Amino acid sequence: MLTFTNRTALITGAGRGIGKAIAETLAQQGVTVICVSKSAESCGATAAAIIAAGGKAKALAVDVADGAAIAKASEELLKEFPAIDILVNNAGTAESAPLHRSDTALFERMIAMHLMAPVHASKAVLPSMLERGAGHIVNVASVAGLMGAPYVTAYSSAKHAMIGLTRSLALELGPRGVAVNAVCPAYTDTDLVTGAVERIVQRTGRSASDAL
Repeated sequence: MLTFTNRTALITGAGRGIGKAIAETLAQQGVTVICVSKSAESCGATAAAIIAAGGKAKALAVDVADGAAIAKASEELLKEFPAIDILVNNAGTAESAPLHRSDTALFERMIAMHLMAPVHASKAVLPSMLERGAGHIVNVASVAGLMGAPYVTAYSSAKHAMIGLTRSLALELGPRGVAVNAVCPAYTDTDLVTGAVERIVQRTGRSASDAL
């Protein structure tokens, strides 16, 4: 059995969906959870719920796509916590459009969120992991990062990049004690999917059940 007591995890996108579930599950295993979200309200709600359930949590409102902000926040965290043992790069968003309607800004947003945000967070916590020769980085990718998908070319491309990042870092850091893995969910019952269903209904006139 894995031992999670006396461990600290930083989870991006912890204010909702998969990230919130990860934060709650790790907290139940005795992990001190740092709940990160761009929204202070959402990450604060997750942290408050964990504390109310008897767990240990801290809310951190920061834009994970802002490398300088992530570096500064991590520097402050390491003054409060002895180490970040687990990093879960979960923050993400999905936008759909056919390629001819996908402008450069859309691709830039997807790359910033799904590639560069994990890069920024990993670089911020990595020095302390390497110093101790131990740590875990988990990137929440997608089945869209393993195969193509219509109408989400920008998102799929960014998730492919995240998996490439994972594979490369696993080879680079594994021998130094830091494990790097990716998980690739398919459609998951979160508000992100609910929002996608609502957009399909609005655009096509289909029923919600047909869209789902």
